[in-house]
Amino acid sequence: MKDRVVEEVKKRAVKGKLPCLTARRIAEELGVSYKTVGEAADKLKVKITNCQLGCF
Repeated sequence: MKDRVVEEVKKRAVKGKLPCLTARRIAEELGVSYKTVGEAADKLKVKITNCQLGCF
């Protein structure tokens, strides 16, 4: 499942950035925790932006 998360983050990131809303959607769509998505973003060196909830 983590490979799928990494692929989704890679696919949806733009210029090394991923909006928080998109990161949360990835987590909800794949049924994983926000932390898992955050770890995938870290692995890819993708920065989570516009985080209103402080999840990432």
